Amino acid sequence: MKSNEIFVLVKKEINLEWRQKFALQGLILYLASTIFICYLSFKAKNQSIEPITWNTLFWIILLFTAVNAVGKSFTQEHRDRNLFYFQLFKPESIIFSKIIYNSIMLIGMSLVGILFYTWVMGNPVGNFPFYLVALVLGALGFSSTLSLIAGIAAQGENTATLMAVLSFPIIVPLLLLLLKLSKSAMDGFGLDENIDELGVLVALDLIVIALSGILFPFIWKH
Repeated sequence: MKSNEIFVLVKKEINLEWRQKFALQGLILYLASTIFICYLSFKAKNQSIEPITWNTLFWIILLFTAVNAVGKSFTQEHRDRNLFYFQLFKPESIIFSKIIYNSIMLIGMSLVGILFYTWVMGNPVGNFPFYLVALVLGALGFSSTLSLIAGIAAQGENTATLMAVLSFPIIVPLLLLLLKLSKSAMDGFGLDENIDELGVLVALDLIVIALSGILFPFIWKH
């Protein structure tokens, strides 16, 4: 069953991450240090920060954290091990397990990041629950998009360059939509005023996940 394969692969990802605790600790350190640098550069100097700057800074930090976190999804696997997986599991199970695991990890990192960010940088958000909804959907969009791109880039020689080139045209529209939704949440608006944008964001996440299941088997075979 494909669901059993996905469960086994997600469990494998968790066990692998647990054995390599330094990788997760490095991401947390990267996130915390970046936020602290922003604090020293903006809040500590001026004692205040514009809400739009606050919002933009946080999404930039989250985006680079997502690239660092998800970019290693396939590069940390040896090619011989990938061949072994190819013989045991369906390609759809592999990509969906990567998306699920990266989504869980990135949502957790996002929640930790927003708590620490609001602690040191203040909290100008008018509708914080709706901001968290946009944050979770954004983390899901980043993880699904970057997981697919990491799988494509892993087939080439220069993985980091390929990821940067391939992810840019897909991530930018998603980031612009997230900035608009989160800015609306900061102004105190909620679900009723943003139902169209929220529907587009959910649809975009679902389309990327569906395309991953369609495209990845062809990539994996080559």
